[in-house]
Amino acid sequence: MTDTAPMLGAYVSIPKEDLQGIFDALRRMGYTLVGPTLGEGAIIYDEIEGVDDLPIGWGDEQEAGTYRLRRRDDGAYFGYAVGPHSWKKYLYPPVMTLFSVERRNGTFKLAAPSEETPRYAFIGVRACELQAIAVQDRVFLGGPYQEPHYKARRQGAFILAVNCTEPGGTCFCASMRTGPRVGPGFDLALTELEEVFLVEVGSEVGRQVLAGLDWRPAGAFELQAARQAMAEAEQRMGRRMETSDLPNLLYQNLEHPRWDEVAQRCLSCTNCTQVCPTCFCSDVVEVSDLTGQKTGRVRVWDSCFSLEFSHVHGGNIRPATRSRYRQWLTHKLASWIDQFGVSGCVGCGRCITWCPVGIDITEEVNAIRTEGAK
Repeated sequence: MTDTAPMLGAYVSIPKEDLQGIFDALRRMGYTLVGPTLGEGAIIYDEIEGVDDLPIGWGDEQEAGTYRLRRRDDGAYFGYAVGPHSWKKYLYPPVMTLFSVERRNGTFKLAAPSEETPRYAFIGVRACELQAIAVQDRVFLGGPYQEPHYKARRQGAFILAVNCTEPGGTCFCASMRTGPRVGPGFDLALTELEEVFLVEVGSEVGRQVLAGLDWRPAGAFELQAARQAMAEAEQRMGRRMETSDLPNLLYQNLEHPRWDEVAQRCLSCTNCTQVCPTCFCSDVVEVSDLTGQKTGRVRVWDSCFSLEFSHVHGGNIRPATRSRYRQWLTHKLASWIDQFGVSGCVGCGRCITWCPVGIDITEEVNAIRTEGAK
C-alpha cells in the first residue's frame, strides 16, 4: 500500500482484489455506485455495493433478436458485452417530474422537484458507451440552451471505464471508430488481464481514488498484453458497417425499396430507441392526482417510432412504418452529423440484439449500399 497517487496519464497495475478498494474509496467520497449486475435474465446496470455484486464469471451470447446469459470457464469480472441498459437512464432518466402545481386555499403553488441531485460512480463503462455519453453531451450541453438536470448529473458523475476485450455478436464499435479502446472522458480506465487490472489515470479525481491502494507502475509485458487483447477484440467484432460517405448514401436513397422491405418486419415497438444509448426523444405530459388538487409536469422518454410522435397540427407527417424507420436510421447515421457534428450511432449493437424481429442496422445499410440507388 502507498499513500501517494500516480501521475495523471500514468498506467499502473493493481491486484484484482483491490478493485474493492476503488469501490470503497468512491463510496467514502460520497458516490453512489452503479454498475453491472445480474438481473432480469441479463446483465443490467443497477446500484451495487461492491465487487460481489458484479457478474463475475458470467458472459453473454448475442445475435439479432437474441440474448442469452452463459457461464464462463474463468472468473472474468467484465467478460461480457453491453446489455439492455445504458447510462442514459441515470443521466437522462426515463421519467422526471419537472415541476408540480398544488391548489391551496383558492391559490396555486408552483414547486420544483426537491430531490438532491445524485452523485453516481459509473462502473464498467465501455468505449462505445463513453462515446455515447459524449454524444449526449453535445445534444444537451453543446448549444446555447443546456438541459439543467442532465448537466447537474453529468458534472457529478465519476466514470470508471473498461477497455473491451470481449465483443458481442452484434457489436460493431470498431466500424464506428468508438472502440474497443476507451477514448477521453474517463476518470479511471481498466483493462482486465489474467491476474491484474491495468489502470489508466484520466483525471485528478481518479488519482485521488488510487491513493492508498497497492498500485505499482505497469510493466512492458502488461502494456503489451492489453494492446494485444484489444487488437484481438477488434478483429472479433460480430458486425461490420462500411461508413464511407454514409450520409450521402442515405440521403440519395430516400425512396429505396429497402425501406418497404424493412417496414414489413418492423413492429414499431420502440425497443431500438429505448435501448439506444444516444436516442433522446421525449414527451412532456401533465399528471394529476385523483382529487384534482395537485398536478405535475412530467418528462418521459418517447420514440420517433411511435405513431403519435410525428402528429402535428393538420395530421401525421409519418403515418407509415416505412417513413418512421427511415427517419430513425437516416437521423442516426446522417442528419445527426449535420446537427451535432458526430454520428448518433456508436456501434454498441443493442438495437440489433433487442429487436424482437432481429432487424439489423448494419444489414440494412449494407443492402442499400450494395443494391445501389433505386
